[in-house]
Amino acid sequence: MMNKILECVPNFSEGRDLEKVEKIVSSFRGKENVKLLDYSTDKDHNRCVVTVVGEPEPLRDAVIEAMGTAAQLIDMTKHEGQHPRMGATDVVPFIPVRNCTVEEADQIAKEVAKAVAEKFEIPSFLYEKSATAAHRENLAAIRKGQFEGMAEKMKDPQWKPDFGPETIHPTAGVTAIGARMPLVAYNVNLDTPNLDIATQIAHKIRHISGGFRYVKAMGVMLEDRNIAQVSINMTDYTKTSLYRVFETVKMEARRYGVNVVGSEVIGLTPMAALIDCAEYYLQIENFNMDQVLETRL
Repeated sequence: MMNKILECVPNFSEGRDLEKVEKIVSSFRGKENVKLLDYSTDKDHNRCVVTVVGEPEPLRDAVIEAMGTAAQLIDMTKHEGQHPRMGATDVVPFIPVRNCTVEEADQIAKEVAKAVAEKFEIPSFLYEKSATAAHRENLAAIRKGQFEGMAEKMKDPQWKPDFGPETIHPTAGVTAIGARMPLVAYNVNLDTPNLDIATQIAHKIRHISGGFRYVKAMGVMLEDRNIAQVSINMTDYTKTSLYRVFETVKMEARRYGVNVVGSEVIGLTPMAALIDCAEYYLQIENFNMDQVLETRL
């Protein structure tokens, strides 16, 4: 039984070669006080998102091992995908779950960043709650320029990495590591192949463009289905609800004569985020989380 539970959701830049994915994910299997909860791949994004929990120190060690494996297997000079990326291990967030604080998550994040710099010569930026400067808090700002433009970007003193070499690893790139609150990866699919429409809707709802405070969004093309998607990161579902964003996407889509054909949650999500939507759509009065059967077990 784990006392302290820390969650990590590392994103690896491989979603097509499943053999490579399995080798990376195997770093989280068979480890004491580490539990692999979920991993999913996306061919369009060419990305794998892993959800793993554990006691802080064993989890830290497993993440370092996985990042080393990813660095060996993924060559960013040959990587193509719809999702912005800058490294073989693109981003490594640590999220406190139980008996664990953001400060402890931050400490583990820094230990991982230091270790991968020393072991694998991978530079890292600390982001979100671990950021060492205000301009480094936002992952999108760090990632701007992506792998191809990162070496040039890092020549600027304000983009010197927090750990590791002062330029990118030649094939593994650079990684963002930090502590943060739970994030819900939530995507809304449109019945149009017009990527520009999804991009315009994303522009309307994301915080950086004047939209919802706790929303990051971008337009993505789902090539296999020939439809556009509004790809969303909900950075604090307790303050910006999924249903509010979903309804706004539907409303904005109407101006283009476009409909929403579905939505998806990537990886794991807190039950409360979905219960919040159920309360809204079912107009349930005076509902309490204690009424959910699973929470009482």
